[in-house]
Amino acid sequence: MIITIGGLAGSGTTTVSKILSDMMGIPYISAGDIFRQMASEHDMDILEFSSYAEENVEIDRQIDQKQAEIAGQKDELIVEGRLSAYFVDADLKVCLTTPLDVSAERVSQRENKTPEIAKAEIIKRGKSEAKRYQEIHNIDINNLDTYDLIINSHSFSPESIAHIILKASEQL
Repeated sequence: MIITIGGLAGSGTTTVSKILSDMMGIPYISAGDIFRQMASEHDMDILEFSSYAEENVEIDRQIDQKQAEIAGQKDELIVEGRLSAYFVDADLKVCLTTPLDVSAERVSQRENKTPEIAKAEIIKRGKSEAKRYQEIHNIDINNLDTYDLIINSHSFSPESIAHIILKASEQL
């Protein structure tokens, strides 16, 4: 069973992926982990590599390709990342959504900043990513048609979301 879990910042993708991984006893990988690994391979910290990636569209392509390659070598895996559903041949593709104010609050707590700053950053990042994904991959990130299951993570606890995904995977 290959499952992708995507969503914008603060939607809970990492938390749910970790919980689901433990529940199912299968590993998970994250686009963020791949990004950090690539930064290390380039002898850069995350901020330096982020700036580098903005000027080098090949980085995004490499991250997407690496996720697909890893998933292609596994029978069971959870792949967490915004674009994973577009590049990984998955049995179940899940998208987590949440209201902007909720995601801003979550990010503010995680990154120790005010909710207002987090909200502004989420909006800015979302516009930048939407533009980049459209230009690089011809993907409209706001079109959720590629997903099998869309869950509002504000309505459920991370554990409940993991149970919903598990139940859905058992129906396949």
